[in-house]
Amino acid sequence: MTVVDTLTQYAVQYGLQAAVALGIIVAGSMASRWAGNFAQQALEKQTLEPPVRLLLVRIVKIVVMLFTAMIALQTLGVPIAPLIAGVGVAGVGIGLALQGVLSNVMAGLSIIFSKPYKVGEHISLLGVHGDVVVIDIFTTTLMHADRSRVIIPNRKIVGEILHNFGTIRQMHLTVPVSPNANLDEALAQVRDVLDRHPSVMKDPLPSVGVASLGESSLAVAIAIQPWTAVADYSATQGELNKLILQRFQERGIELPSASLTVRMVNER
Repeated sequence: MTVVDTLTQYAVQYGLQAAVALGIIVAGSMASRWAGNFAQQALEKQTLEPPVRLLLVRIVKIVVMLFTAMIALQTLGVPIAPLIAGVGVAGVGIGLALQGVLSNVMAGLSIIFSKPYKVGEHISLLGVHGDVVVIDIFTTTLMHADRSRVIIPNRKIVGEILHNFGTIRQMHLTVPVSPNANLDEALAQVRDVLDRHPSVMKDPLPSVGVASLGESSLAVAIAIQPWTAVADYSATQGELNKLILQRFQERGIELPSASLTVRMVNER
């Protein structure tokens, strides 16, 4: 038997199988794309975060392609059982090597599905705080007040105590006035400033009252606790301090003055 005859024999014997396997791969690729688009359209109707939708769509595509590859290999006469066993062993090794990555993924899925916080909310945890700008499979990104980004691995978040401020925050301002000042007038002026400021929320109502008498009764502290949107928190705090000071000066509300006690000691 010549070489040409041998090649012809192999081509006849395995060519059809190879063609069929190639056709299965092409059909599987098209089916994977169709299944991904179908899953994308179905998931867009659900209230899921974008990372979850993307992950589920990718999983659907991968599963379809895996089944396609198994069918194509079986068509070529490749034994599937030993291959699956080998892939399982390799998967265990890869899982052990990527424990940190996988724990971030599982924590990310837990965060996305349980929704302890959402994009746009202000949270505080692990000694840092900021506005949530991105919730990914691996990390959560916060925008700090100084416009820097804080990137936290998701595995560090799950199981920790988390303070979620939501989309609004309450300010805690303290304004001292003299004990000789008219407290009713001072409180009325503070409330008027809060009512006029566009960033101060009317619901919930801001809290205004006398917090303490201060040190040595030299000052009376007025506690001011208005609510504002997270995005307006820093700017509103400075504006309120300025407006309240200006209003007190205009209305003649006396501010506490520093005092110095001098004791004369007679020495002989």
